[in-house]
Amino acid sequence: MKPRVAAKRVTPKAAPRAQAARKRSAAPLIGKLVIFGVGLIGGSFALALKQKRAVRHVVGVGRSRANLLAAKRLGIIDEIATDVAAAVSDADLVLLAVPLAQNAAVLAQIAPHIGAKTVVTDAGSTKRDIIALARRHLGAQFSRFVPAHPIAGTEKSGAKAAFAELYRDHELIITAEPETDARAVAKVAAAWRMAGMRINRMQAAAHDRMFALVSHLPHVVAYALVGQIAGYKDAQHLLAHTGGGFRDTSRIAGSSPEMWRDVCLSNRDALLQALDDYMAEFERLRGLLAANDAAGLEARFSGAREARARWLKLK
Repeated sequence: MKPRVAAKRVTPKAAPRAQAARKRSAAPLIGKLVIFGVGLIGGSFALALKQKRAVRHVVGVGRSRANLLAAKRLGIIDEIATDVAAAVSDADLVLLAVPLAQNAAVLAQIAPHIGAKTVVTDAGSTKRDIIALARRHLGAQFSRFVPAHPIAGTEKSGAKAAFAELYRDHELIITAEPETDARAVAKVAAAWRMAGMRINRMQAAAHDRMFALVSHLPHVVAYALVGQIAGYKDAQHLLAHTGGGFRDTSRIAGSSPEMWRDVCLSNRDALLQALDDYMAEFERLRGLLAANDAAGLEARFSGAREARARWLKLK
């Protein structure tokens, strides 16, 4: 017969500590998440955190009641905010995922009501403007604002476009200021890691120049290309004969015009410089074409092709 093993007794003092430890280990990273703008970006963030059980309760705020109802029906949010002040007062994290032109109004609205431990972050693709707005409106609470940019998206918009895998294996850039609270940065970084992102940090000015060149300029080019073709009298005939090249180049012209209007205006100076440089490259190509310079054209095309091949190897 095997010897009996005495059951481990939990003393009265140890029991509450054990229960508290279990409660802490079971607690999600974010208790209450409030999202302003439950579209592709905000909605996908909520879905990703829910998939990882990293958030307990998600509240949605937005202009379109129909979109918010769709978000609730799809399980993206748990509640539609009826009182913004009450929604943010006990929030752990507030995410601004609205068109950039709305950020000033949202910050002004929530500033008097955000809780003492609430962290505020954003998901915009320009950073100097939102940092300036947060300084102006949040005042002493600015240290708990974490400017961030998830580099992921599609040309679709609205809650119905959201999906949990949007951010997987993509990069998040945080452009924290010197006074940004390290604990706030850690919370935001942890949440985006849960969504599947790699975290990088850089200064806001460097970020805005970079994305004027690699993101904002390509969108302007795509809109310009489609706009040019659409302006011809025989546009329908032309578009009926397009192939993969036109579809690939113009795909992002299907993005939200409101969003990209705001992006262009908020990053105006950096984008103007990027456009000047792009037009200079076009002039070089036009000059080679006008001069019937076959060798020159091939050299420019070859250089671009090789640069693209090097870029793809880094992906």
